Amino acid sequence: MDENRETQRSANQSTATATATAERPKAARPPLDKLPLFKVLLHNDDVNSIEHVVDSVAELTPLSQQEATLAALEADKTGLALLMTTHKERAELYQEQLTSKSLTVTIEPEQ
Repeated sequence: MDENRETQRSANQSTATATATAERPKAARPPLDKLPLFKVLLHNDDVNSIEHVVDSVAELTPLSQQEATLAALEADKTGLALLMTTHKERAELYQEQLTSKSLTVTIEPEQ
């Protein structure tokens, strides 16, 4: 009789454990093409060389060396260049990474 109780107790504990660790369904995330867009803006500064800016932008973004050069020259000439437009999370990532290379980068919502 004691053996039956022990078997039943073990079975109940297994069921309780399985129930306690069941995962909740995740909330559906909107597709990336439905998220609001943000501009990633490169600002001119008096600290970094054009070469450093170009190399950093080409290394950390999907822009080619040529596109990075054009953006760096535009920022140098006008004070500001649009690097790309993307969803907020990715824009924040690029801003953080480029700032770690001592570049001045901001993001703002696309109008």
